[in-house]
Amino acid sequence: MASPSSTTTTNIMLAIFEKKTNSLDLYRPLRNFIVINYSEREAQNLEDDLETLKQLRSDVERGGASDSPSARRDLLQNYYKALCAVESRFPISPDADHVNTVSFTWFDAFKTKQKAAQQNIHLGSVDSGAAIQSQKKEMRKNLIDKKFFLRNLQMGLSFDRSAVEGRRQASHSFIAAAGAFAFLRDNVAMKASVGSSTTLDVSVECVGMLERLMLAQAQECVYENTIAKGSSPGVCAKISRQVGLFYEEALAALSVAPLNQHFDKAWIAHVQLKAALFYAEACYRYSLELHDKEEIAEEIVRLKSGVNALSEAKKSSPRGAAQQLLDAINKLETNLNRNLERAVKENDRVYLMRVPPASSLAPLPTFSMVKPLPMNEVLDASKEKMFATLVPDNSAKALSRYTEMLDDIIRTQAEELQQGSELARVRLKEMDLPDSILTLEGNLTLPTALKEDVEAVQICGGPAGLEGELQQLKDLRRVNHELLVQIEEQLQKEATEDSQFRNQFGTRWTRPQSSTLTKNLQDRLNRFAGNLKQAAESDARIERSVREHFALMSILDRRPIESALPTLAKPMMSLDANEDAVVGALKQSLRQLETLGSQRAGLEDMLKEMKRKDDILPKLMTSTGSHEDLFRKEISKYDSICEEIAQNLEAQEQLLLHIQAQNDQFAAIFNLEDYKASREKGYRQIEAAIAKFREIKENQ
Repeated sequence: MASPSSTTTTNIMLAIFEKKTNSLDLYRPLRNFIVINYSEREAQNLEDDLETLKQLRSDVERGGASDSPSARRDLLQNYYKALCAVESRFPISPDADHVNTVSFTWFDAFKTKQKAAQQNIHLGSVDSGAAIQSQKKEMRKNLIDKKFFLRNLQMGLSFDRSAVEGRRQASHSFIAAAGAFAFLRDNVAMKASVGSSTTLDVSVECVGMLERLMLAQAQECVYENTIAKGSSPGVCAKISRQVGLFYEEALAALSVAPLNQHFDKAWIAHVQLKAALFYAEACYRYSLELHDKEEIAEEIVRLKSGVNALSEAKKSSPRGAAQQLLDAINKLETNLNRNLERAVKENDRVYLMRVPPASSLAPLPTFSMVKPLPMNEVLDASKEKMFATLVPDNSAKALSRYTEMLDDIIRTQAEELQQGSELARVRLKEMDLPDSILTLEGNLTLPTALKEDVEAVQICGGPAGLEGELQQLKDLRRVNHELLVQIEEQLQKEATEDSQFRNQFGTRWTRPQSSTLTKNLQDRLNRFAGNLKQAAESDARIERSVREHFALMSILDRRPIESALPTLAKPMMSLDANEDAVVGALKQSLRQLETLGSQRAGLEDMLKEMKRKDDILPKLMTSTGSHEDLFRKEISKYDSICEEIAQNLEAQEQLLLHIQAQNDQFAAIFNLEDYKASREKGYRQIEAAIAKFREIKENQ
C-alpha cells in the first residue's frame, strides 16, 4: 500500500556560500599601463570603464549580506564579463612590461583558512557565481549543519519548498547553479589550475562534483512536485531514481582523491544517505506499480533492494548527517518493510511465484527532468564594450590573419567529413543496404512515398470500406426514391382534389388550376427523378468496377502492408550452411560503418567547439616573438583532430570495400536479384491498386 513519500518531509539540501576575498586595486595598475603603452588621453577616454571596474570590484569585496541573491548573482556576472574584457586587453603577469602588480587571492570555499594567490585573472573570475545560485534554494529553517550555514544565515536561503511554486523556483536556481559549475569546469578551472598556487575548490574534480550535486537537488525539487501532483508510482519511480543517480555521481567524486579528504564528513554523509534514500524511494514507488500488476515476485526483490540500500548506507556513512534526514530514511525503511511483509505473505499464500535474484533484474528506469542551464550566453563577454578601444593595430591585423588560416582549416575538414558521409550513403544505397538485411529479419519497409499513399488509402477505409460506401449509396437511393414516390402521390392527390372541386363548384372555384400551381414543383420533380436515374446508373458502374477490381485492390487492406510483399529467406538447401555467418559478418561491418559515421559527427562538433573557444588575442597582445611562430604553435592544436579525420575516412574506404565483397557473397547466397525483381513487382501491384482505388473514389 502507498504511504506518503518520506522525501516530501526531508526538505534538506546543501548550499555553497560565497567566499571572502582580499582587497585589490585594479584601477591604478591598469590606468598606468594605458598611459605607458597608449597615452594619457586614451586613459582619460577610458576613465568611465576604469571607474566601473573599480566599483564592481569594490561591490564584490563588500560582500552580499545586504543584497538579494539575484542582485548578488547579477553583480558577479557583470564582474566576470568585465574581467574577460580586461584579460583580452591587458597582459597580467610578473613580466616587467606587463601589468605586474595585480595578484588575485582566492580562499577555499570549504576550508576557509586555505588560500591561493596568482597573477592570473582566471582566479578573479571564478568569484562565487555558482555559489550565489546555490544559495537561493534552501529555506531558512532547513540548515543541515550550523558549521556550514549558520554564519551565512543572513544571506537568506530564500525559497520555501513547502509550496509548489517555491519548489519550481528552487529547481530552476539549482539548474542555474549546475550550469555555473559546468561553466567553471569547462572554461575556468583548467586555466586557474595553471600555476604554483591554487586551491582544491577550483579544481576540475570539485566543480564537476558540485555540478552533479546541484542537478541532484534540482531533480529532487521536481520529484517533490511530482509527488504533490499525485503522479503515478511509475513516473515517481523514474524521477526518484534519477535523483539517486545524480547523488551517486556526486558521491563517487567525493569518495576518491583529491576530494575525499577535503570535505566535512557531514557533507559526505548527507550525499551518501541521499543517494541511498532516493534509490530506495524509487524501489518503493516502482514496487507499488508492480503490486498493481500482480508482479509479486519482482515486487519482493525491489523492496528488498531498497531495504538493503538503506541499511547499508546507515552502517557505512560517516556521522554528522542531519537527524531530519535520518528520520526520513527510517520512515521509508518502515514503509518498505511493511510492504515487503505483505508481498511475501501474498506470494506464499496466493501467487506462489519464484522470486528471482536481484542481479537478474533490469536497472530501474530513469527520467531526467533537469540539465545544467547553459551559461555561455549568460556569461558571454564578446559584446562587452569595456576597454574596446585598446586593441593595437598589429594585434588586430594578426588576429584577422590567424582567423583566416583557421577558417580555411575548418572549412576544408568540414567538407571532407561531409563528403565522407555522402559517399557512404551513396555506396550503401547502391548495395541496397541495410534494407536487404532488414528485409531478411522481417523488417520490410515500403518506399516512403508509397507508404504514405497506402496509409492515405487505409485512412479512407481501404477497399473494404468501398463495400460499406456502396451499401450507403443503395440505402440513400432507396430513401430518395421513396421520397420521390411520396411527393408524386401528393401532387397527384392535389390535382385530383382540384378537379373534383372545379366540377362541383364550377365558376365559383376561382383558384388557378393545379397544373399551373404545381408546374415548378413538377418540373423540379422530373429533374430530380432524372438525376436519381443517372446516379443509379453511375452507382451501378462504380459497383461493377469495384467488383471487377476488388481482387487487385484487396492488397491495400493488408495490415501491415509490408505483409503483402515477398520475403527474403534462407535458401531451402545449402551446401555449407554458412548463411548465418555471412549475415552476421555483414551486420557487424555495417555497425562499424555506423560507428565511423558517429565519430565523424563528433569530430565535426569538436572542430567547431575548438574554433569557438580559440581566442588568441590575449596571447597576441602579450607575445614578444614572431606572430608566425605563434600561429604555427596555435594551429598545431588542430593537427591531431585533422589526423583523426583522415584516419576515419581511410578506415571507411577500406570498410566499404570489405562490405562490397561481403554483400556480393550475401546476394549470391540469398538470390538477392530474384528477390528484388519480386519486390519491384509487388510495388507495382500496390501502385496499380492505389491508382484504381483513387479512380473509383474520384468517380463516386
